[in-house]
Amino acid sequence: MRTSMRSAAVAATAVSFALLVTACGGEKKDDKGAGKEGASASASATAAEPAAKALSAAELDKLIVETADVKGHKVEKAKAGDIVSADKVTTDKAACAPIAHAMSFIAPGSPAASAQRRVIAEPKKSASAAPEDALLAGLGVQMTALSLGSYDGQGAQEAFASVKTAGTECAGGFSVDQAAEKTKVTKVAPESVTAGDEAVAFSITVDMEGQPLTTKLVVFRKGNALASFSTISFSPEGVKGLPTVVIGAQEKKLA
Repeated sequence: MRTSMRSAAVAATAVSFALLVTACGGEKKDDKGAGKEGASASASATAAEPAAKALSAAELDKLIVETADVKGHKVEKAKAGDIVSADKVTTDKAACAPIAHAMSFIAPGSPAASAQRRVIAEPKKSASAAPEDALLAGLGVQMTALSLGSYDGQGAQEAFASVKTAGTECAGGFSVDQAAEKTKVTKVAPESVTAGDEAVAFSITVDMEGQPLTTKLVVFRKGNALASFSTISFSPEGVKGLPTVVIGAQEKKLA
């Protein structure tokens, strides 16, 4: 057991997996090829809500969660080196691009502005833990890449619809290319979640050097804002549950 956990720790630190580890993001999309996310919003959402005007990046920075908002977590602003543009994250199936972008710190669709944060769960500390055990505990901590986007008109509804459609059309998996690294998503399975005006959640299985790694993705819409949460952990079993504390804190700030 200790040997397998040590191997998992080494693999986690050695593998360049920008899609899940650095969780990069951007504000604008390239409309060509696999980056295009043209899915229409549901008729009910479109009819029920008037066209909206997007918030600015400065306004979003005040609405995205901070450390004080999320108990037991540390919130960090994404660094400049973490940011990539949407055209740098491509998929072999065009319909799957919204999920790949949401997993990569990129607000789906065409937001007028966006903000990104890393939300890291604080590891449980033990004074008696051996150094190796402390390292493995750190690798097992959940990290959530949070992206908050604001949209003009019906942009938020359309972006949400594209993610929801991708969950169905990409259930059998797809490939992602980012920063010269190819990643294979083998399964996208729906999960239950309630947040904002409408929400969707998925359990996503990724092939990590021949071993399955489970991650979670949640996207919810509140008015003309869209919040995306991509959660990873390099523990042997991956992520077990949705980041409900983080989701609840962000929902509260958008209320």
